Amino acid sequence: MYRAITHNVEVVVRPQFSPEQSNPEKSKYFWTYAIEITNHGSDTIQLRHRYWEITDGNGQRQDVRGPGVVGEQPILKPGDTFRYASGCPLTTPQGIMVGEYEMVDGRGSHFNVKIPAFSLDSPFEKRRLN
Repeated sequence: MYRAITHNVEVVVRPQFSPEQSNPEKSKYFWTYAIEITNHGSDTIQLRHRYWEITDGNGQRQDVRGPGVVGEQPILKPGDTFRYASGCPLTTPQGIMVGEYEMVDGRGSHFNVKIPAFSLDSPFEKRRLN
């Protein structure tokens, strides 16, 4: 589990390697990840955009930007938690993801919330410390 709190918004990430969707002989590796976003603040907020920086085991980086998450732009009242799941394919047996959500509060103020860096590790690769 990976966790970060920014501007009273908590983001928890739980990545998991998916052997059913992977094929190491063809350099295809896939991870799923579950994310929980909890509003610990006193204002209602909305997740507007996402930004991901995905780096594979060879150091190749891909930036992903887009509106919302999984087709939604959830609104979180104080104390609310939004949960979703998604996935990430790579051509290497390891990688790392990190990112940010752009949020807006009821007054129209925009702010960024950090998504903690999390490791993508498959059982087909011996773990290396970086």
